[in-house]
Amino acid sequence: MVLYYFGDARVAEKQQEHTSVVHVLLKDLKKMARLSLRAKILPTGTEIDLDEVAKKIQGVLTEGIIFSKYAKEPLAYGLYFLVAEFTLDDKEGQMDSLENAIRSIEGVGEFEVLGLSRTSVNMK
Repeated sequence: MVLYYFGDARVAEKQQEHTSVVHVLLKDLKKMARLSLRAKILPTGTEIDLDEVAKKIQGVLTEGIIFSKYAKEPLAYGLYFLVAEFTLDDKEGQMDSLENAIRSIEGVGEFEVLGLSRTSVNMK
């Protein structure tokens, strides 16, 4: 048996087994992946304070989701919306959790994903 060490992962390669080193390492990398998401958050009306909505977003997010930053953008006739940036774990249910948390805030009318991409992973 030949042993390989990659950071914290110890991979054993046997002649009778067909498990490749690359397959095992890619499986571990999936656990570390993060997503970067830009979203458009529309208020229910012009009287909604978007800075207050941004503060409430911090309080409703679940574990693994980080609210990075936001900007107010004009839509039409005095109506503004938020362009918000989040980072979240690349695991099942995170997108639904984020969307449900945002929609639960009073004053939020619509939530639309503008962009989604994987972020670089810090290797040990």
